[in-house]
Amino acid sequence: MKTGILLINLGTPDSPSTSDVRKYLREFLMDPLVIDINPIARWILINLIIAPIRGPKSAKLYKAIWTKEGSPLLTNGVALKAKLQTELGDHFLVTLGMRYQNPSIQSALKELQSAGVTKIIAIPLYPQYAAASTASSIESMKKEVAALGLKQEVKIIPHFYQREEYLNALVASANGLNLENYDHVLFSFHGLPERQILKNDKLMGDGKCAFGSCCETSRPENHFCYRANCVQTANEIAKRLAIKKENFTIAFQSRLGKDPWIKPYSDFEIIRLAKEGKKNILAFSPAFVADCLETIFEIGTEYNELFRENGGESIKLVPSLNTNPEWVAGLKKIILS
Repeated sequence: MKTGILLINLGTPDSPSTSDVRKYLREFLMDPLVIDINPIARWILINLIIAPIRGPKSAKLYKAIWTKEGSPLLTNGVALKAKLQTELGDHFLVTLGMRYQNPSIQSALKELQSAGVTKIIAIPLYPQYAAASTASSIESMKKEVAALGLKQEVKIIPHFYQREEYLNALVASANGLNLENYDHVLFSFHGLPERQILKNDKLMGDGKCAFGSCCETSRPENHFCYRANCVQTANEIAKRLAIKKENFTIAFQSRLGKDPWIKPYSDFEIIRLAKEGKKNILAFSPAFVADCLETIFEIGTEYNELFRENGGESIKLVPSLNTNPEWVAGLKKIILS
């Protein structure tokens, strides 16, 4: 009798070719929980503007980070799956499914079905809750479970930004780094449109989101607020690493389009810090448990160039959790709790 473990992450193109990147962008951005606008407007925006124009540009970026083994997000995911399998032992079967592209959630569930597991534990690998990631992945998994006719109990582990195991692993990722060598610490999280935060606050919060001090303290009303989850994550890491409030900044990256996204923006903050005379910045990316385009290229390359252009010297990126021993052991505890 085995228990099936389903690790879920966002996804990646099958290759860095323009056609595969366009295919990925179309599937990803056509999700109504990702771009939550009128369906016709979304189809026009994605298929006639974003995919045709951004496809070639994004393909170049993926080529820059692609390794012999493939996409870093996928290779890190496969490696995590293998290490977690070793940690859990023969009474478990660990699979990996991507919300978009391959390996799909459906293929992972079919593997568990074929193995005859008696129970399934699913964990979306997004520490902070967002409808565009967490809810979308859970909704997709539930549809696939129903389509396959799976009768096993399915336990879903929710977002885990407050879990000691996750926070301790993040702190451990900075081991070996002398914080005194850096003028400032940047916690850069993936951004979201403000409208999505407000919409979710009406559904799952108290409808009083102000994008300010309400994010600082954990309370039931903001447990499903992405910005609050991010702010509290950064504050907790800073506390554990003894980083003073004035020595770190929380910001949000990867915005798309002209609509307002949650602030402050990472690129704007990097320019500000450089112009204030900061020379060396240490950057954490706690929303990403595996290194990917947003960490390796956006922070590691683009933000470094932006920082130097404005008078800074270097941004040191703390690697994502990937397959750090503390993370593998911590994830095991989260799954078994």
